This record gives sequence, structure tokens and C-alpha cells, in this order.
Amino acid sequence: MATRKTDIKWGANPVDLEGPEVKVGQKAPDFTAVGVDMKPVSLMDTSGKPRVFLSVPSLDTATCDTETRRFNKEATSIGNAEVYVVSMDLPFAQKRWCGAAGVDKVKTLSDHRTASFGSGWGTLEPGRRLLARAVFVVDKDDTVQYVQYVPVVAEEPNYDAALEAVRKLS
Repeated sequence: MATRKTDIKWGANPVDLEGPEVKVGQKAPDFTAVGVDMKPVSLMDTSGKPRVFLSVPSLDTATCDTETRRFNKEATSIGNAEVYVVSMDLPFAQKRWCGAAGVDKVKTLSDHRTASFGSGWGTLEPGRRLLARAVFVVDKDDTVQYVQYVPVVAEEPNYDAALEAVRKLS
């Protein structure tokens, strides 16, 4: 898959990301990731309700930890929407992290096997084989309603805008 030039920075350096830039109004790209139960999870498996997909480098980093905990806390205020955190972390590490952090309202998905989420949603940084930070809100019919590719990977996303977008759907 081809990489695209971006203004997204990893540290002080701009990075190229693999895959197309996802835009509001398009159908959400399909993917297959792995749940903490080691079973595959695709877009179709999540359909039927509003969803927030968080693309993060690793749950074991400070910003990803903060972001995931924040969305876990907010999950009860966004109606019937579900929150998925996608990273390259192994499912075992995701399960361990969630248990240690008391995170029980978001679902983690590992993209480590095929990177199909990262390459399909345009967040895969192939040199590091990690996902860049991004937030996607998708409605029950799989149409993308909100997108933020966070300009500096080490910074947090715009929580208010993402939460407002998903609340409109719930």
C-alpha cells in the first residue's frame, strides 16, 4: 500500500502514513483486528450503533494512557455508543493494561497481525509499525461523522469535539 505525505509529527519530524486519509461522509473502511479474547473483530462486528475508534501508538505510553482513561470515563455519557481503542499492542498487553488501569468501558483491539486498521484508516506509520493518534466517530450505518488526525502524535486529541460528534448520534 502506498504512503502519503502528512503534516503529522512524530517528535519534531513529519511522518508519512500508509493508507488513504479517511474523510467525513465516507463509508468507514473495513478492517480485521484482534480482540483481547484473541478472536478477530471486523468493522461489521461493531456495526449497528455509533462508535468511536481511537487509533493510538501504545497503551503503555503517557498520552495513550490519558486518552484511553478519559474516553473510558466519558463512555457512560455518550448513550449507546461504543468506544474502541486500536493499537499495535498485543492483546495480552492490552488486557493487562486495562486491568491495571481499571479501564472497563472501552474495548481494545490489536492491529498487530495485519495492520489492516492502520493501513485502511490511514494511521499506520510503517517505519515504526505503530499507529498515529487519530479519532474517528462512525454512525450506526458505518458512515464516518468525525475525523481528527492529531497533528503531533504525543499530544491529546480534541476530546470535546469528538464527544460532541458521538453524542449527536446517540
